[in-house]
Amino acid sequence: MQNLSDSSVGFRLPRLLLPRPGIDLRKWAVVACDQYTSEPEYWREVEREVGTAPSTLHLIFPEVYLGTADAPARIARIRAAMQRHLADGIFVEHDGPVLVDRTVHGRTRHGVMLELDLEHYDHVAGSRSLIRPTEGTMVARLAPRIAVRRGAPLELPHILVLIDDPANTVIGPLVQRRTSMQRLYETDLMGGGGHVMGHAIDREQASAMVRALRALADPHAFAARYGVPDDTPPMLFAMGDGNHSLATAKCIWDEAKASLGPEHPSRHALVEVVNIHDAALDFAPIHRLLFGVTVDVRAALAQEFGARVSCTDVPSGAAMRTQVAQAPQGERITAGLIGPDARFSVVEIAEPPSSLAVGTWQPFIDALIGRGLAREVDYVHGDEALERLAQQSGCVGVHLAGIGKHELMRRVVHEGPTPRKTFSMGEAHEKRYYMEARRIAS
Repeated sequence: MQNLSDSSVGFRLPRLLLPRPGIDLRKWAVVACDQYTSEPEYWREVEREVGTAPSTLHLIFPEVYLGTADAPARIARIRAAMQRHLADGIFVEHDGPVLVDRTVHGRTRHGVMLELDLEHYDHVAGSRSLIRPTEGTMVARLAPRIAVRRGAPLELPHILVLIDDPANTVIGPLVQRRTSMQRLYETDLMGGGGHVMGHAIDREQASAMVRALRALADPHAFAARYGVPDDTPPMLFAMGDGNHSLATAKCIWDEAKASLGPEHPSRHALVEVVNIHDAALDFAPIHRLLFGVTVDVRAALAQEFGARVSCTDVPSGAAMRTQVAQAPQGERITAGLIGPDARFSVVEIAEPPSSLAVGTWQPFIDALIGRGLAREVDYVHGDEALERLAQQSGCVGVHLAGIGKHELMRRVVHEGPTPRKTFSMGEAHEKRYYMEARRIAS
């Protein structure tokens, strides 16, 4: 079916590997590797549930284990498991795109599996490529991911990519016809992840989808949509989740393409494409969790921002969350501060250096770490997880306001990527679970 693909708009229809019939799909599908990075107990529970059953757990590197002494051995085990799964016939091949229905808390998000052409992707700030980042890329985070992907025979995506399709011309017609489609997989997901189904998209449906994507990429339509000059390079795909995973795939391709040639499978990366206007798609902030804090952060804020900052203690995390959610962001930035222990505060910064909370707080956090006043920072999805973890000894949490999903694409087109780790598409348990795989070694 790849002869329906359109390389001029940065994608092609995929050739997938799916778990064969009879595999326990609840054990097969695990959540994205970059979730629960400060909660090793979550991943230990996943290991207990999966056991020795065929599972994507054996094929990924949960990032909670980054920096551990056994990291090289873990990577070797992942590659061996990939070869073993291929040799044991765990996978069956599927040619063509898949419509994915993901239901969490009674709401269903719809997406389509495609392969993006990495020749059309540039993750640097100021990118004008057809496929663009929506947030800054942390180059230091790429090295361990590159180590996992380099030489691996398979890729398993947790990448969600956004299209701006207000009329729902790409995915909407597929959803309307999914009752007549072949169902490829269906399962409940562990860890509160809800339910997922995959349906095969036939040739006629795929052809219509390609035409709709091509129309979205039309330069004149793009210029009218965003109020930019007609000669502005269009953006069709924008990163949602998995920015660093796609950047990793790009780095691997760039270093190897001269020797591999333009038709090598590693030129493309498998992703799920989602319409940013999908009613079930929510944006959530990514909070900050500081470890090894040796300074009164409230005093450090006063030293940094002077009279422009105010810090008011509140009786609970619920009160803190409510005040942050209700405060307008822009001329003043409002965030929550948790810890040490069970202390909750609302912090307001006037005349902030950035109109986004993360753009104001991240440089302050980086400076604390640079001066040795905090050891490290983690990026936490979920209000409850942040509040629980921030009350540990030596920890402080920063509860950030999010960015509205309908302003994201316009902001990226006009201003470029947002600061790193600005937003998350849902909470941790709503992230993509691994199901499909793809060969990236010929």
